[in-house]
Amino acid sequence: MDATAVGGDVDSGRIAVDRAVGLLAGRARCRMAEAHRHLLRMAAEQRCDVAEAARRVIRLLDSAEAVTDRPAPETVPQLVAAAMVNPAVVSPAPALTMAEPAGRRFTPWLATVQGVLDALPGMTGYLTGERDADGRLIDLVWAAASPEAVTPDGRRGTQLIGSRVSRHYPEVIAEERWKVYQRVLDTGEPADLGPVRARDSDFSIQVRRLGPGLLISWARLAEATREADRLDGMEQLGNLGWGELDLATGRIYWSPQVYRIYERDPALGPLGQDETDLLALPEDQPLRAAALEAFQRAERVDIVTRVKIGDRVKHLRTVADAVRDAAGRPLRIYGVVQDVTEQQAGADRLAEVERTLAAEHDLARRLQRIILPIPAEPIDLPGLRVALRYLPAAQEAMVGGDWFHAVALQDGSVLLAVGDVAGHGTHAATTMAQLRHALRALSVITSDPGTLLAHLNRLTCELGADTPELAATAVVARFDPARHELVWAQAGHPPPLLNRDGRTVPLARPCGPMLGVVPDARYGEQVTGFGPGDVLLLYTDGLVEQRRRSLDAGLAEVIATVDDAVRTAPQQPLAELLARLQRANPDDDTCILAARPLG
Repeated sequence: MDATAVGGDVDSGRIAVDRAVGLLAGRARCRMAEAHRHLLRMAAEQRCDVAEAARRVIRLLDSAEAVTDRPAPETVPQLVAAAMVNPAVVSPAPALTMAEPAGRRFTPWLATVQGVLDALPGMTGYLTGERDADGRLIDLVWAAASPEAVTPDGRRGTQLIGSRVSRHYPEVIAEERWKVYQRVLDTGEPADLGPVRARDSDFSIQVRRLGPGLLISWARLAEATREADRLDGMEQLGNLGWGELDLATGRIYWSPQVYRIYERDPALGPLGQDETDLLALPEDQPLRAAALEAFQRAERVDIVTRVKIGDRVKHLRTVADAVRDAAGRPLRIYGVVQDVTEQQAGADRLAEVERTLAAEHDLARRLQRIILPIPAEPIDLPGLRVALRYLPAAQEAMVGGDWFHAVALQDGSVLLAVGDVAGHGTHAATTMAQLRHALRALSVITSDPGTLLAHLNRLTCELGADTPELAATAVVARFDPARHELVWAQAGHPPPLLNRDGRTVPLARPCGPMLGVVPDARYGEQVTGFGPGDVLLLYTDGLVEQRRRSLDAGLAEVIATVDDAVRTAPQQPLAELLARLQRANPDDDTCILAARPLG
């Protein structure tokens, strides 16, 4: 395979994904990241790669009628931070909330901590303690680290994970601050140290207990205030905060962002259990109870629930776990709270867009079946047998504007036509119906193919006044059974294929532009013999045009199929031919009309 072609496919796939994400985000008024996650879910559910799912979304959204955006209801899944606001959480009272909807997964505790630290400037680490048999703190082990955290040997960021403090700073264990570290771990009371001399600089150190470990930040004294502001800013940027409940002392700690999420004055302290219960929506009670049961089974809880704060309903995500004793009883409960109201609203809008497009797709399919019924068996017309097949796009694209017409005229001749309206969806289907019915009406006045196309062209131009860029293609043929002659004209359409004496060739096309482009266009005609033993194939471009092959290659493949079908079943070539032409185009609908003169 050509490496350039491979690179082109990769680039086109990436472009398609970017465009689909933009279309979804714009339609649902959500963040690009949320739209991208939705696209990945669609690809998994539809069992295709992301690029294919993206192209499907592009087809749906580019061709769908405008969807009126409606504000998503503010009531959406929420969360309960009750697991860290009251010791009653370990009692039967439901202190946690709603189970996460199926299909959604959240990062585990340490991954969540690392994700926060990844965005932090300065030197911050999350360290877990090692103790001796008497419970004394003998070492600290790096469990997560910010990118600027560094040790004297040059290790930085996540390279520190798993290493011990005693390896790089053995003198610290004998210093007074080591006792402070142990006190913070034991009591949960935060501590601020400084100045502390290290590597020719004076540092201030903030020590906070977070879950089973310590969150330690080092900042040069001149930067201490700035670092605290940055940490607070990062909490606000992620709209998340953290908290902890010591079940032995009843002490509760909330970071500043948790107060902001609950719109509570920090001077009032964290919410009590009764206040928390009043905020939770009653509809979530069964899910809250299920989450509590999971917590009591020593499982980490990761839930999204709803709380009503003032006149607003917020969706809050809580990731909660506990430090437990040997019997599995919780000693300290810690967790992270994030306001995901906006993300949930975006997900709801994306789901609404998907439901709307699915409804339109179903409507267009039903509309097409009504206005373009496809006969299951060949039909006999004067001197001619005609077989038809309609192949919808292999993927779940919107229905197209492909159509056919086969009818006996009053003078004993037969009129055949195949056409294709550009685009998909209900608009393409209704335009297709207008052209097909117009052709039927006009054939009462004239049976001349070139004249019929000229009338259809003027009609398409008039329809285009209301729908800019409307365009269509068509081929119209009149068969005279007495003279065994075919007169035909085309408007920007692929040429018919004629098999004679076992050999198939495309007919030379007369002049004729697409319908709806040139108002006063004229359409030339060609005349060819069409007698017993011949087979004629009219088709729309979906039969020969596909994304992964050239037009010439597609046409050559169809010609070979016609030759082989006629050679295999010379007495019933139409049935054999349509049996072979069953592979749908993944990107476009296909209409096929095959005809042969009767002996």
